Amino acid sequence: MTPRLPQRLAGTVRPGGPPYCEAMEENRARRVVDALRDRGMDAQLAHAGVYRFGVRVALGDGREAEWDTDGTAGLEAQVMRNGVLVGFVPQIEGSEDFSEAQVIDAIARTDYDQPIARQRATPPPPAAPLPRQGGLFRRFLDGFRYR
Repeated sequence: MTPRLPQRLAGTVRPGGPPYCEAMEENRARRVVDALRDRGMDAQLAHAGVYRFGVRVALGDGREAEWDTDGTAGLEAQVMRNGVLVGFVPQIEGSEDFSEAQVIDAIARTDYDQPIARQRATPPPPAAPLPRQGGLFRRFLDGFRYR
C-alpha cells in the first residue's frame, strides 16, 4: 500500500520513485511570496539547499522568519537575527494539507512578538503592495522554470 502524500507534495513523485521537492515546490513558494508581497509583507524566496525552498519574511527589526525550509510536511518557521535563532513558530496543526491560500493566511496572521510565536485571530490589515522581486528580467534570471 502506498502512503498518502500531503497535498503540498502531490505531483512531486516520479512513478516508482521516492517523494522529493522539485520545481513544483519552488513555484509554490514563489506564488506564496508573490501573494505576501501583494499584502505588503516583505517576503522573499528562500533557497535552503538543493531543490529545497521556503519563504523568508523580513520582520523589520533585524529578524527574519524562515518558513518551511526544512523539508518537513508541516508548516513551521524559525525566527533568526544575524544567523542566531531567537524564536520559532511551532508546527501549525493540520498544515500538512493546507492550500496555498491557507499557507498565505497562516503566515500573515503570525504574531512574532514572543519567542514562541502564535497565530492571531485575524490577519493585520494589508499594507501597500510591494513590487515583485526580479522585475523585468525575472523569467530570464530563473531560467523559465515556472509559468
